[in-house]
Amino acid sequence: MTPQANSRRLTILAVGAALALAGCGPSTDGDAKPNGSSSANPSIAPDVPAGYDPCTDIPQSVLDSENLRSKDKEDSNASGGVRWRGCAWIQTDGYAPVIRTTNLTVDMVRDKKFADAREYTINGRHAISTRQVDEHPEAVCTINVEMNGGSLEFFLSNPSSRKATGNLDTCELARKLAEKVVPTIPSNA
Repeated sequence: MTPQANSRRLTILAVGAALALAGCGPSTDGDAKPNGSSSANPSIAPDVPAGYDPCTDIPQSVLDSENLRSKDKEDSNASGGVRWRGCAWIQTDGYAPVIRTTNLTVDMVRDKKFADAREYTINGRHAISTRQVDEHPEAVCTINVEMNGGSLEFFLSNPSSRKATGNLDTCELARKLAEKVVPTIPSNA
């Protein structure tokens, strides 16, 4: 298996782990089931935010500036109506991001009380970074940036074995990438 395929496999496994940690439990019909519910949890939008498709709307110049290659579609659904729509990339011998719109809001992510939660603003939009994978908290970081009806989610996998970025803080890498992408979201999205 090539290093690029190994990194992609790790990213997919990490995404699965994050989904499980995000409150989805076992299933009897093939779909993950939410673990419990929160009365403070607002109702979820029926679909991901409209007006921005990370697979087509992130400018090539932004992808090139981060040496992101090998785009793959990364859509998924969980029961309870949670949806993700977007794409994954790989940086040769560096981090691997999955950037997707989701109907999970920043408030919903905050309410999960994930480890190392940090809130800030990116290009005028509220954002939260969290470490949702307990097995490798230093190697995986998720940032959700506010959009109408949900958020734009940046999920970065950055194993320490990656020569180009493995020694760098994954949440800082995710934030720098988000700071390049978020200004490309239309103001009404």
